[in-house]
Amino acid sequence: MTTQSEFGEITRIVPRTHDLGSGVTVKRVLPSPERRAIGPFVFMDHFGPITLPATSPMDVRPHPHIGLATVTYLWEGRIEHRDGLGNTQLIEAGAVNWMTSGRGIVHSERTPTRDRGREQRLHGLQLWVALPLEHEEDLPSFRHTEAKELPQISVGGVKLHVVAGTAYGERSPVPVLGELFYVDAYVPRGESLRLPDDYAQRAAYVLSGELYAGEQPVLREELMLFAPGSKLQLNATVDTHVVLMGGAPLDAPRYLWWNYVSSSESRIEEAKVAWTKKRYAMVDGDPEFIPLPVDGRSTVLLQAE
Repeated sequence: MTTQSEFGEITRIVPRTHDLGSGVTVKRVLPSPERRAIGPFVFMDHFGPITLPATSPMDVRPHPHIGLATVTYLWEGRIEHRDGLGNTQLIEAGAVNWMTSGRGIVHSERTPTRDRGREQRLHGLQLWVALPLEHEEDLPSFRHTEAKELPQISVGGVKLHVVAGTAYGERSPVPVLGELFYVDAYVPRGESLRLPDDYAQRAAYVLSGELYAGEQPVLREELMLFAPGSKLQLNATVDTHVVLMGGAPLDAPRYLWWNYVSSSESRIEEAKVAWTKKRYAMVDGDPEFIPLPVDGRSTVLLQAE
């Protein structure tokens, strides 16, 4: 829903519920009918907070990606990432997994062996970043960044982590491609946080609590996109946990189908065939995989707005 405010147009996005299987249900924020992308971010899943039963671990089987980078960030729990490049990495709260798919990569995301057979708390976000045109067909790569490596700063009374990109005078060591920012902030009751002014597209997603942008409430588990160029600050009426994100608009339209993002629809068709014929380097020691969907889903066009 888009409305007018003292800061210009504001778009609100309410997530849809999506079942990943294995007992994991996510709140899918992007893409949405109201907005397909925010800056280079073309996909956003909020999972948890949830307690996984001992009998239902997280098991996202090996699957492929092209043309994007996946960004995984946790507040609770552990996930084991494995990919076709031979990487095995445990991600825990506060750390970041950045995987650049480029021309193609296969990975899985599962509950680690040591956590199986017992309940596990899980809470985090996974975002996809459309790679800049000149990097769409780069060689795939993976980078893990520990929590202690991320900039942790105070802006007034607000504590924040710069998860990826550049914001508030700090740059995350996560090796991003393109112009973006991704910030995890805790705003105490009565405090305010000004949004970065140097990005064309900016949004806030409240995980707990409540913020106001002027007279406009930013509600829990609702993504609010703000008008370009508006000078505004977010004011907390209660202790609030919020994620800020955005960046430069897409440098060209993108097509999104299943786990694929590309500026070329024919390239997505090639990727479908490649997965069907298993032309990708697979995850060593994991014979399982997610088959190519045959449910008639359509390709989504992501416009450069």
